[in-house]
Amino acid sequence: MSEEQSAADLPLPGGNFRLMVQRMAYQGLLGLGVLENPVTGTTAVNLPSAKMVLDDLRMLQEKTAGNLDDDEREHLEGIVRDLENAYAKASETSTDEPVT
Repeated sequence: MSEEQSAADLPLPGGNFRLMVQRMAYQGLLGLGVLENPVTGTTAVNLPSAKMVLDDLRMLQEKTAGNLDDDEREHLEGIVRDLENAYAKASETSTDEPVT
């Protein structure tokens, strides 16, 4: 018979490069209004926030150049490319107002 576990019983993941990049990308997608904010239940475009995340990912890409394995490098490159494309589209159409 197994005991039920709550979220508090499970260890938080950490120390994983791909997961860290993915968490940062999630923040960028929130800022671009692509994802719904799980706290407010709304989507809102916040281009300064999205740009900050994108700039951080670009900096990470520069600072880690030559130090990542192929899988990590490709993952980071793909995330940056996808966020750059989404940012460009959001910049063209944004009024910086919440969308519900």
